[in-house]
Amino acid sequence: MAENSSELILSGSADGASPANILIVDDTPANLRLLAGLLGNAGYQVRPVRDGRMALTAAQSNPPDLILLDIMMPEMDGYEVCRRLKDDARTRETPIIFISALDDVHDKVKSFSLGAVDYVMKPFQAEEVLARVHSHITLYKLQRDLRAQVAELDAFAHTVAHDLKNPLALVIGLVDFVMLQFADALPEDVINYIQKIQDTGYRGINIIDELLLLASVRKQDVQVSPLDMGMIVAKVQDRLTIMIDNYKGEITLPAQWPTAVGYAPWVEEVWTNYLSNGLKYGGQPPHLALGAAVQPNGMVRFWVQDNGPGLSLEKQAVLFTEFVRLSEIRAEGFGLGLSIVRRIIDKLGGHVGVSSVEGQGSEFYFELPAS
Repeated sequence: MAENSSELILSGSADGASPANILIVDDTPANLRLLAGLLGNAGYQVRPVRDGRMALTAAQSNPPDLILLDIMMPEMDGYEVCRRLKDDARTRETPIIFISALDDVHDKVKSFSLGAVDYVMKPFQAEEVLARVHSHITLYKLQRDLRAQVAELDAFAHTVAHDLKNPLALVIGLVDFVMLQFADALPEDVINYIQKIQDTGYRGINIIDELLLLASVRKQDVQVSPLDMGMIVAKVQDRLTIMIDNYKGEITLPAQWPTAVGYAPWVEEVWTNYLSNGLKYGGQPPHLALGAAVQPNGMVRFWVQDNGPGLSLEKQAVLFTEFVRLSEIRAEGFGLGLSIVRRIIDKLGGHVGVSSVEGQGSEFYFELPAS
């Protein structure tokens, strides 16, 4: 290989399949030749480059399946190259193996903290390099295939969910029409059956909406900002007006709210779940006391205190897991609401919990970072 060459393609594959693409970064020509020959003879497509800037250009223009990266290089060392690659969405998932003569524990720890998947000491054994390259490329391709399958499954699930909502919405609309046109002429028991059909349709749509929200929270990144909690809670009360009237619920609010940071649409869903659960499973009639306080750890705790029967320690332990019913007697869903709450608050950097004594009601809370 010519020493002034910035990039060289060596390709080959024992089984005829498309070879993995490996970028080698080292400012020592002898090391480049040795690694390029070793990996090229093993059937990999190899691109050697001699400095960090060339490495960034090569990786961003054609992201490799793996990068072998030296640490000690002039102008831009391997740590900075790794940091920039991990900051770029095009190369963030690409596995990086550092190959270096540095044997200090601090250097190894720093490499892994920056996102490297492995660390090989110089002088290296050819068999060791080949084994580690093979392992990490295999793992990378499996992870890439898994991400593609998950994305495909998400798209399929969203399509199915929306397709299910359409017939349910049609059923609800037809029930509304029948009730509007013929309610006066129908026997009371028939009206009760029709209302049950309508309620079932609404619950079906609610379950679909919860599943879609659960999926979006898992994969969506949001920008957090200071929250106007008074406005958020007011919106939730507007959403639950009919439910509050039906349960004859009473809700008391604090005089003022401390400011926390979060994502307002998600926090609105948290309050909606807490308040709707309090109305359904609280006292008869339910009385819900909302509150908030800044905690010593720099978090703000928000809570809903109900006047319900309270919960046993066994029930408290499983409340925020998927598909657990809050009450086996009055359950109207599959427990998705509280698992959504947990996922939302986890993603916003906080945590959730419940404090309850049987016979004395329950306090459901969540904490978010203070503004």
